[in-house]
Order: sequence, then structure tokens, then C-alpha cells
Amino acid sequence: MALTHTPTPDLNFHCPDFSLPAVDGKTYSLADFRKSEVLVVMFICNHCPYVKAIEDRLINLGNHFKSQSVQFVAICSNDAEGYPEDSFENLKKRWTEKKYPFPYLHDQDQRVAKNFGAVCTPDFFVFNKNRGLQYRGRLDDSWKDPSQVTRQELKGAIETILNGKTMPKEQNPSMGCSIKWKD
Repeated sequence: MALTHTPTPDLNFHCPDFSLPAVDGKTYSLADFRKSEVLVVMFICNHCPYVKAIEDRLINLGNHFKSQSVQFVAICSNDAEGYPEDSFENLKKRWTEKKYPFPYLHDQDQRVAKNFGAVCTPDFFVFNKNRGLQYRGRLDDSWKDPSQVTRQELKGAIETILNGKTMPKEQNPSMGCSIKWKD
């Protein structure tokens, strides 16, 4: 497991277009989420211990914002041959078992992860209504132990954008396993 941190966010970055199959049987593109004030794109997977440690918090956060103009989208870009737990079938199984309140997309050719510049799982990108990047950082200040969380940074970023305020330039990077690139 190679620990990787996200780079300093480029706040001039705009959300790349994408079109990916989801475990719910649909195909989603950026245009499908145009009505949402905030778009949260999360690169996650099934096998990573960092994602597993925060998974329930992500589900709770998705449910918390469900009635607001916030759309969460999870994408798995890992090489499923090398990491079978991240296969489409296993993504669907996990999504169903855990009742994810957001679509879970599969980036089999890894093009979307490359277009985003995603580097690890989890890697969070939060975009405003114009799909300009506002936040690329960690979920909170205690990835491993939910009882030790004192700052819910992803939640705070979403609320800041919803309230029309400016995001601070300093953001704490997310960290996790490197994306498992195909050879």
C-alpha cells in the first residue's frame, strides 16, 4: 500500500466532462448533474483501507446533503484485474450492501481519473455551480478514528459553497492508497 497525498488544489481547474457506467445500470455524464449547486466527485474503491475507514462517514455525508442542491458521485478507477475487489460486480455488491446514497461509477479505462488528475483513494473534488474547483482536500482531520474527528473539512467546504462564501486557499490534502494504474 503506497500512501499518497493529493497535490495542492488548482482553483482554476474546471470539472472535466465524463460519461461512465454506474452500478445502478445507468450511464452518467457531467450534464446529468447540471442542476446541482455543488458537485462532489470522489475517487474511491472497495479495497483501500483508507476508504474503508471513512466509508460510513461518506454515506452519512451523502445522506445529510440529500435534500439540498448537492450531488455526490463516486468513481472507481482502479485496475480491476490486479485488484478484483474493485471489479464492476464487486462495486455493485458493495453499493447495494452499504446503500450508498450516490451513484458509483466505473472508470475502466482510467481516462476520467487521468483527466481529473486523481492520485489516490479517497480523492475529493468539490465544484461550484459553474463547475470550478473550490475544494480538493481531506474528509476530516481523523481518517482512521471517527471518534477523534474535530473538523469535518469536506462538509465545511460544501456548506461554504452553498452559502456563497469564498473557500480558503489553504486546504489539507487527502491521503490514501495510490490509484492502481494499469500497466
